[in-house]
Amino acid sequence: MAVITKITTQQKKCGRYNIFTDDGHGEKFAFSVDEDVLIKYKLKKGMELDEFSVLEIHYQDDIRKAYNLAVSYLARRMRSEQEIRAYLKKKEVEEPVIQEVIHKLTAQKYIDDQEFANAYVRTQVSTTDKGPELILIELKEKGIGKNAADIAMEAFTLEHQLEKAVKLAKKYIGKNSRDSHRVMKQKLESLLIRKGYPFDIINRAISELDVQEASDEVEAIRYQWEKLHRKYSRLEGAEYDRKMKQALYRKGFSFETIERFLAEENNEC
Repeated sequence: MAVITKITTQQKKCGRYNIFTDDGHGEKFAFSVDEDVLIKYKLKKGMELDEFSVLEIHYQDDIRKAYNLAVSYLARRMRSEQEIRAYLKKKEVEEPVIQEVIHKLTAQKYIDDQEFANAYVRTQVSTTDKGPELILIELKEKGIGKNAADIAMEAFTLEHQLEKAVKLAKKYIGKNSRDSHRVMKQKLESLLIRKGYPFDIINRAISELDVQEASDEVEAIRYQWEKLHRKYSRLEGAEYDRKMKQALYRKGFSFETIERFLAEENNEC
C-alpha cells in the first residue's frame, strides 16, 4: 500500500496538485489532481492509498478535468447538450466521464436545450435572413429535439417570416432589375427556398411585391436586346429577327412583349 509523502502545487496549472507516494521502494510522483478532488478525498501527507482508492481518485479527477473543459467551452456562448458531448469526445474524454459531466452541467442549469433553442432562434431571426425551415434544420443538427425546436420557433411568427421574406426579395430585385418578370419571379422563388422559407410565405411575399414596377420590363428587355444585338449583329432580315426573338423568349420575355419592343425598335430605325 502506498503512502502519500508529499503534496505540491503545480506552477503552470493553478488549482492542480502533484501527489508523491512511497510504496516501500522510495518516494516517487504518483499522479496529479484538481483541488476539488484533493479536498473531496481529504488527501494529505501520511495518508495510505490502496489500488481501488487510486482508481477512484483518477476517475473523479478525469470528471473534474472534463467538467472544466466544458465550462470553458460554454463560457464562449450557449451550447446544446450534443455540442458539449461532441466537444468532449473530440478531446478524447471517455463516455462514462462525459455522461457524469453532462449530468452535473444539467443539474447546474449550464445546459438547457430549450433555453439554447430559444436563444438560437432569437439570434438567427434578428441577425440573419434565414427562413424557418433552415433554422429548424440547424437546430436538428445541434441535437435539439422536435418538441423543443417547435416551442422555440413560435417566436418566429408568420407575420415576421413574411416581413423578412419581402425585405430579402426587395433587396434582390434592387440588384437584379434587368431580368424579365418571369425570370425574376423564378429567381426569387429559388432564393427564398434556399433561405428556408415555406412555399406559402414565398407566394405571399412575391404577390405583395410589385415586381412589375420594381423590374421595369421595357428597361429589362432593352438591356437584354443590346447584349444579344452584339451577338447577332452579323445576321440580317428574317434570320436576325428569328434569333433575337428566340433568345429573348429564353430570357423570360413573352412573345407579346418581344413583338411590341422589336416593332418599336424597327420604327425608330
